[in-house]
Amino acid sequence: MKGANMKNYGEILRKHRVTRGLSLKDVESKTGISNQNLSRWETGSVIPGINFCEKLADFYEITIDELIGRKIEF
Repeated sequence: MKGANMKNYGEILRKHRVTRGLSLKDVESKTGISNQNLSRWETGSVIPGINFCEKLADFYEITIDELIGRKIEF
């Protein structure tokens, strides 16, 4: 799926962090993920691997689908 259906995953990751009132340093200190990596992911210059997505989803207490903005419809 390309074009209009593509999601800005970095923007979604940033939203999860900001809505919780957390800085990049806050997330770094609580997850061990460097704020440089977090910043690269949020700006969209790099996409995080599944292990990092799992760690962030666990930290935010959400599913990986929720972390990346995926909605499953049945």
